[in-house]
Amino acid sequence: METVNSQVNATGKMEAPKLGLPVTIITGFLGSGKTTLLNQILSNNQGLKTAVLVNEFGEIGIDNELIVQSDDSMVELNNGCICCTINTDLVEAVYKVLEREEKIDYLVVETTGLADPLPVALTFLSSELRDMTRMDSIVTVVDCANFSLDLFNSEAAYSQISYGDIILMNKTDLVPESQVEALENRIRSMKEGARLVRTQNANVPLPLILSVGLFESDQYFNPDDDHDHDHHHDHHHDHHHHDHDHDHDHHSHHLDNDGFVSLSFQSDKPFSIRKFQSFLDNELPESVFRAKGILWFEESPDRHIFHLSGKRFSIEDDDWKGEPSNQLVLIGQNLDLATLQKQLEDCLATAA
Repeated sequence: METVNSQVNATGKMEAPKLGLPVTIITGFLGSGKTTLLNQILSNNQGLKTAVLVNEFGEIGIDNELIVQSDDSMVELNNGCICCTINTDLVEAVYKVLEREEKIDYLVVETTGLADPLPVALTFLSSELRDMTRMDSIVTVVDCANFSLDLFNSEAAYSQISYGDIILMNKTDLVPESQVEALENRIRSMKEGARLVRTQNANVPLPLILSVGLFESDQYFNPDDDHDHDHHHDHHHDHHHHDHDHDHDHHSHHLDNDGFVSLSFQSDKPFSIRKFQSFLDNELPESVFRAKGILWFEESPDRHIFHLSGKRFSIEDDDWKGEPSNQLVLIGQNLDLATLQKQLEDCLATAA
């Protein structure tokens, strides 16, 4: 297989190769740092015009100062990058990028935290996209502080490692050196030859992950085999339509296999800060790996953006853009959903 590497020109800017639009798939378990990495790609100042495909804008939190214009499915930034949602079908979203007048240098696709990245790669290899794009690499983001939890009987997490060409060992600042080394040894035993890169806050020089030519398509797909091409195209194209349109099929497959369940909690009543803090400290099960949402507290006029990964959580203040409400999603393994629902209801402030 021919390896194509990015070039750095005389001005110090990276230049994309000219053999079809390079595609990088970013995968990684819940809370590993994919969104942080996407933000860094979108806000780069190296002259790269990158298109990032995501399932929803809300998780990205793009810097408003960068935004030139936006609509329901695309945000255009002042550095030439764009961010698009995969509203229906992945192939359709890619066409929307390719049909733009402004040339794009790179395409980055983010998978959901519970997804196997291989079907996404096969969509580019075995559909009509393969003549216009080039699968470059699969980048897997690993949360060094929560990796043992991530791999607890999870097919998806194993797939993300085994198909990863570059493994970003993220959050190395949160764990001892010995733990990082042990984790690297474990990953090397799972994926021989993977390129391991240590990062903090998913901060990595873009030439290390974009246009690196590491994806070996002949491992997974033989383009000369017409019968194989038809089979892959039908199966994976249809599969992705359901995955990204409703977020059920592919997602549910891994939820079922790995024992993962998710709880969506909504309320038009505010939480009590004291009650919610007590829930996080004393009642939240260890098997909740990830939680995110918008929180409304009786004691605060602000909109609060909540992220939890493992035992760590953050709450950022923001302004309400509509009527206040609580919207929270928790994802974990073998959760007692009825009990969790009741515990969250008990966190609601009682009317005076």
